[in-house]
Amino acid sequence: MSCNSCSSNDSPAGCKNNGTCGTDSCNKLTVFDWLENMEPVIDQNLQNIFEIRFKNGRKQFYKNSNDLTLSIGDLVAVGAEKGFDIGFITLKGGLIPIQLKRKKIDHNSTEFYNIIRKASQADIDKWKNSREREEKVKKKSRELAISLKLKMKISDVEFQGDGTKATFYYTAAGRVDFRQLIISMAREFNTRIEMKQVGLREEASRLGGIGSCGRELCCSSWLTDFRTVTSSAARYQQLSLNPQKLAGQCGKLKCCLNYELDLYQEALKDFPKSNTKLLTEKGIAYCQKIDIFKKILWFVYKNDSVNWHKISEENVKKIIKINESGKKIEALEDYTVYEIDSTLDFENVVGQDSLTRFDKKKKRKGKFSKRAKDAK
Repeated sequence: MSCNSCSSNDSPAGCKNNGTCGTDSCNKLTVFDWLENMEPVIDQNLQNIFEIRFKNGRKQFYKNSNDLTLSIGDLVAVGAEKGFDIGFITLKGGLIPIQLKRKKIDHNSTEFYNIIRKASQADIDKWKNSREREEKVKKKSRELAISLKLKMKISDVEFQGDGTKATFYYTAAGRVDFRQLIISMAREFNTRIEMKQVGLREEASRLGGIGSCGRELCCSSWLTDFRTVTSSAARYQQLSLNPQKLAGQCGKLKCCLNYELDLYQEALKDFPKSNTKLLTEKGIAYCQKIDIFKKILWFVYKNDSVNWHKISEENVKKIIKINESGKKIEALEDYTVYEIDSTLDFENVVGQDSLTRFDKKKKRKGKFSKRAKDAK
């Protein structure tokens, strides 16, 4: 784990899932159980299914076939393909059917692994030792990939709870032949190796970080589905198409560009388009800028691009109707909205000194000043 920013006193070298920081996996992709204080009315087959969270928000569903007394937050040993894994219980009860439906998992046809037992101290020690190896293993695996000249980036390593298997998450532009790499890593680390390719957005969600807004990345804190983000979302919101500002830490367009897109599209339905032309006696006027929330458009004449005329949405629609009837308006100035300057002049009533009192130029001293005096 080793987040190194937790205020918990239990484990000074990192919270190890004992604290409440959001930099590793303490609060990643948490689900608020709004049915916690209610008696769940669910199918008996779903009553023994629990959601278990592992490193970096990875979650899976397991079955409590042994009828263990379990509650949210318990550290349990669960079955795996070979051996066992260690994870925390994050959800149970009435929200389980909703989560299964959202993730499109059919509980009738899916075979869930069993929850073996509550984690003993020996299990926790083995799991802790495996987790402490991950950083060194990741560094060494990157060196092996570079030595084999593979065009891939190993972003994260996750050991199984019993330490018998290591999953390497990597990103690559195309297909990578890593058969020799697996042989080298299995010989180096003496464990079973599994390689998983993830996208750039999934990599950012696993690693986490702070966005340009100053908050934790949405993909690593609460966002679970990665929808496509196109540059048209920025155009609808009148944002400058600057890739450095629009791209997130994953290098793709920010997911938050989609958050307010529906609002902008709805507001633009009845709003005049940005390529609107107005016919006047002085000439054709072109739209330069729009503000859909203030409902204002700025127009300029074809031969005078310096002077901008601020016109309300209502007046623009009136002018468009006049133009559609085959007539022209006299000038844009008749429909322009003028702002009144409401700036106030403040006087020094307290008797304070001027802030520029120390900005006086110093007189130049030296031989040149002496020569000037002699000449006089």
